[in-house]
Amino acid sequence: MIGKAKFAIAAGLLLLTGGAAAFAQQGATSNALAGEGATSRIAGGVGQEVAPAERQPRYRLCASDSIALTFPLTPEFNQTIVIQPDGFASLAGVGDVRLVGMTTEESVAAIRKAYGKILHDPIVTIELKDFNKPYFVVGGQVNRPGKYDLRGYTTAMQAVAIAGGMNDSAKHSQVLLFRRVNDDWYEVKVLNLKQMMKGQNIHEDPEMRPGDMLFVPQNFISKVKKFIPSTGVGTEYQLYQ
Repeated sequence: MIGKAKFAIAAGLLLLTGGAAAFAQQGATSNALAGEGATSRIAGGVGQEVAPAERQPRYRLCASDSIALTFPLTPEFNQTIVIQPDGFASLAGVGDVRLVGMTTEESVAAIRKAYGKILHDPIVTIELKDFNKPYFVVGGQVNRPGKYDLRGYTTAMQAVAIAGGMNDSAKHSQVLLFRRVNDDWYEVKVLNLKQMMKGQNIHEDPEMRPGDMLFVPQNFISKVKKFIPSTGVGTEYQLYQ
């Protein structure tokens, strides 16, 4: 039984790693898809504070995203840059700056800080030219397993519903959430969707992030490892101890 579950998980993780590298860094909480050509500008380098009660998810930059930088006062620094696989972008005159996982507002602040070394109080406008569409994957005992666009705030329970809901053989109390924490490791979190569907511990229903995968097993898997190496993803890696 466990062997079958291991094989199904491996197949699902292979699907996860076969898509674009559109995951957010650990600690990122916003996943909404930004429209192409959306523009953000901050003159003072500090974003407007949003009340905690509001849900206003913003797109976060990913590897291979392309953004255009415009400097109204110093147009010689105008440029279009691409975020590299390591999360850094090479900026003319100031070198590499890490931008992956940031919103456009946060990236403006980081770019202004970098150019502050050679310019006095620089003003910069960012335009998102091309971007990876955020996605999540749902596999295992659901009616429509597959890869889905992440179009806005989506919880784990909502993700399962988008995938057609669980079938009769699903293990509702042990849904596995796979989330990349860095280039080398995935975190594995066990979710008890059975309790959540009864209205219990609903606050533990996590928000999906770009690149996340949910796996709904058929049988109970004991002692699930908290972290698995990325080298084991897509293979029959032992998820249990």
